[in-house]
Amino acid sequence: MTRTASPVAQSNLSRTLADGRLGVPAVVFFVLSAAAPLTVTAGVIPTGYAVTGVTGIPLAFLVVAVVLALFSVGYVAMARHVANAGAFYAYIARGLGRPAGVGAAWVALLAYNLLQVGLYGAVGAAATPLLDQWLGIAPPWWGSAVLAWALVAVLGVLRVDVNGTVLAVLLVAEVGVVGLYAAANLAHPAGGVVTVDTLAPGNLLVPGVGAILALAVLGFVGFESAVVFSEESRNPRRTVPTATYLSVVLIAVMYALASWAMTVATGPDRVVTAAAEQGPELVFNLAAGQLGQPFADIGHALFLTSLLAAMISFHNTTARYMFALGREQVLPAALGRTSRRTGAPKVGSLVQSAIGLAVIVTYAVAGWDPLVQLFFWCGTSGGIGVLLLVAATSVAVVAFFAHCPAGLPLSRRLVAPALAAGALGVVVTLAVANIDTLLGVSPDSPLRWVVPGGYLAAALVGVGWGLALRSARPEVYATIGLGAKSAVLRVPARPASPAEKPAVGR
Repeated sequence: MTRTASPVAQSNLSRTLADGRLGVPAVVFFVLSAAAPLTVTAGVIPTGYAVTGVTGIPLAFLVVAVVLALFSVGYVAMARHVANAGAFYAYIARGLGRPAGVGAAWVALLAYNLLQVGLYGAVGAAATPLLDQWLGIAPPWWGSAVLAWALVAVLGVLRVDVNGTVLAVLLVAEVGVVGLYAAANLAHPAGGVVTVDTLAPGNLLVPGVGAILALAVLGFVGFESAVVFSEESRNPRRTVPTATYLSVVLIAVMYALASWAMTVATGPDRVVTAAAEQGPELVFNLAAGQLGQPFADIGHALFLTSLLAAMISFHNTTARYMFALGREQVLPAALGRTSRRTGAPKVGSLVQSAIGLAVIVTYAVAGWDPLVQLFFWCGTSGGIGVLLLVAATSVAVVAFFAHCPAGLPLSRRLVAPALAAGALGVVVTLAVANIDTLLGVSPDSPLRWVVPGGYLAAALVGVGWGLALRSARPEVYATIGLGAKSAVLRVPARPASPAEKPAVGR
């Protein structure tokens, strides 16, 4: 009898993340690091101005923040009932049915892996010129990328609070520089006048607004990940809502302020031309002229650490998705094991590291452009996948509370989520329609169809796998989306009472 019980206990333990290690600040650090403030400020915002020619980017960030705040109302309300590291996967499974949830899981794995591996291209391209300037050595981009990969791989198997501490140090410096640059831009307005022209609503009622709104949403990618760390939070019912709302507000303020201040420093009528001519260097050139070259050099260094922080955050998020799917045996059960010493999702983290190394090696051998073909294409495509998941989850929240009102007021369980679903549906439509602009390719480029087609294929394969599980492994299918409860409910130690049996249902 003892021999039978021991493996079960060990199995249950190995499928449990270390709880109680993250408070609100630590979760916010994970979220904001994924949002990569300096990367967006120096890269996404100037690119948006240059590619679209639309000057309403500051207002677009504020509009998107309102939409995502509406989405968060139902999102965090559902988090009180669904604590699962699989986040989107679990929410959609509980709201729209298990096959749809598995389809969402496949989309999430594809999207977050694209976001994660794309950053290796950027960190490699950004590190080489800095190493040449500082140390007089100029390794190939993939050499720098491998060093960053090794650091992220090691951190990925350590305690989650260790990762949070590293992110805190990097993020505080990064946010400080973004704020300093914005203040300097406002203190040195073009023509001596601080103008608010780019905040006028008319700047959004122009052709290309779809691409701008989609770019603004991409800047917020990561805000949704507070739920991913719910199982490791000290008080999930407080931590998840607080971290989510706080992250949306902080991201909106930072990006709206930074993008508006940029137009003040260049002049609203010259920001598009300046961004097209200077690209990401626009931010640092302005800093050099206003604050001195040392402040621009510090910004370049922190741009590198911004990428590194985002890599750490997305690595942790992706590894936890793999863990959630392995724990419920939707993917191989080995992925659902954690380290007994650190509580980290060790196997999922190692698999994620293997994928990252394989991508670096493939791009290096093929000689592909790390900045455009790895960072920009993969990062933008990954962001589009997250946007699709957010839109689907907003519908799942409405469906979930239709079956389980949970005593919530109508505004939280229906009105706000429904408004968010409608607004996000519009943004998704505009993003797909302007996908060539987002990727910086011609309208007849195959990528215009490969990206949405790839996500559609992933979703369909996932739905098919979910249906296959329903037929071949009903005990696994019945616990999809249940998180930590799934391992317990599958343990055949004693017959489950009717109240404990999960409903197979959808």
